[in-house]
Amino acid sequence: MPILLHFGKTQWALSCVALMVFLACPVNSMDVLMPTQILALNGTDVRIPCAFTSCYKLDPSKFAMNWTYQETSNSTEEMFMTYKNKITPLKSSRFGDRVIFSGNLDKNDLSITISDVQLTDEGIYNCYVRNPPDRIPGHGAIQVFILTELPPPRDSTIAVAIGASVGGILALLILSMVVVKCIRRHKNQELISDEQKMEEEGKADGEGGTEEATKNLSLLPEDM
Repeated sequence: MPILLHFGKTQWALSCVALMVFLACPVNSMDVLMPTQILALNGTDVRIPCAFTSCYKLDPSKFAMNWTYQETSNSTEEMFMTYKNKITPLKSSRFGDRVIFSGNLDKNDLSITISDVQLTDEGIYNCYVRNPPDRIPGHGAIQVFILTELPPPRDSTIAVAIGASVGGILALLILSMVVVKCIRRHKNQELISDEQKMEEEGKADGEGGTEEATKNLSLLPEDM
């Protein structure tokens, strides 16, 4: 199963570009559309995508395509697949018969698939296209990286730490609000208690004054 990374969004973007080019249709020009790089797991099958846009319908008798491989940008290119009236895989000491055409000419798809990909397959793959009467041929290049093992899943430690920090801050905030509320409630209760005590003391003083006044009146001499 092919391992393709950083391709979904790229493919969508390339489709949009292809549509715009098709609508604009500049004279005597064509474009080859492919992602800049893909990653493949050693021993799996990898599909290397390539598509092209042209203002002219593909004529099988005039259309031409070449796929080449080079280890680095400074290395000599080795042709391993071509099209002239038909798809023709070329004998290659590097690939043998592991390369097949997996595209669709009717849809301008020139993709290829390499089976049982090896570490020695890592490098730059070039897709050349000519579709007369377009006078300028198209060219696209893609860097293929071969992995010996799957990359580890995205580390969520930072996200967990951030989540824990945010959760801790919220917990402290809630705790602070509860403490402040409790303190205010306690103070209100103290104020209420003090007011009740003052009222009770006032009542007691009032009652005491009345009794004292009554006693004083009883001690007054009788009217003359």
